Amino acid sequence: MARGIDYGGMMHRAMQRLIADVLQAVAKEGLPGEHHFFITFDTRDSDVEMADWLRERYPEEMTIVIQHWFENLSVTPDGFHITLNFGNSPEPLYIPFDALRTFVDPSVEFGLRFENHEEDEDEDEEIEAEQEAEPDGPDEDGPKGGAEVVSLDKWRK
Repeated sequence: MARGIDYGGMMHRAMQRLIADVLQAVAKEGLPGEHHFFITFDTRDSDVEMADWLRERYPEEMTIVIQHWFENLSVTPDGFHITLNFGNSPEPLYIPFDALRTFVDPSVEFGLRFENHEEDEDEDEEIEAEQEAEPDGPDEDGPKGGAEVVSLDKWRK
């Protein structure tokens, strides 16, 4: 069965590419003006590389701030490397783009939220199960809700 165009997946990859482009520019030129980033990622992702003590402290997700002090920022097609300071202890991280949950630049009120594909699939399965459980015909009490049929004739040329 043909599934059609995967707009959600295409949008997801486009948002990841946007973040990669922003981080690549920052790696080359530094942070301009008041820009800074809050990046939340899933620490359970198997490709995340971080110190064991950080993973123990943040077993599910972690938010990093890229602002005043960071080193070794480099971007790959699949993620980025960065060294951040945690209590005067520089720690290298590798964060794959697939692990990202949010990216926010509060200086310009810009933010992106990445939905977890596993959660989306679970929700789709729940919706399908609910639809299968619903009766096919109208209720004995008649239709519920405020649905209305609207004629499109006035917009046709």
